[in-house]
Amino acid sequence: MAGFHTKTFLNHDDYMTPKHAWEDIKQFIPPNKLIWECFYGDGQSGKDLQEVLGNNNEVCHEPRDFFLTSSQQIIDLNMTLISNPPFSLKKEVFTRLKELGQPFIMISPSAMLQTQYIRQLFSDSDDPLQIIIPRKRIQFLKKVDGEVPKDYVSKCNFDCFYYCWKMDLPRDIIWLE
Repeated sequence: MAGFHTKTFLNHDDYMTPKHAWEDIKQFIPPNKLIWECFYGDGQSGKDLQEVLGNNNEVCHEPRDFFLTSSQQIIDLNMTLISNPPFSLKKEVFTRLKELGQPFIMISPSAMLQTQYIRQLFSDSDDPLQIIIPRKRIQFLKKVDGEVPKDYVSKCNFDCFYYCWKMDLPRDIIWLE
């Protein structure tokens, strides 16, 4: 794995989602739903998602803590959660997502599918975890202290999937073309 440094990756877990990542899955996001882009990052992802979805959805994207936001508020508003969560917190994020019980689409590494915690969280569910596989690797924009490093070149060396739950996709595995 040339160029992949775990310590650097974890210290700088601010990788912004490119707009095309939302464009690629637009057809799988149901219209007329309130969407919460629940990991703020630099704020651009929510703007991009709203632009991609247009007037078909309202996107809520505010700098608030995903873990501290009231579960009742999320459930009462019947939100669909769509985001690119910090990869260093994926176990905690997916645990909370399952507890919330709301539909979601999350971008996360493909290797996560083989973890015991994902198996334990979703194997006994009446709603199976569904996967959307991008046609190519998503190249995230790295930010350190809010800035793109001068020497940064986007070359993600691992694949990511869109992990979906309660989204009523037509198949459990969808390959994007």
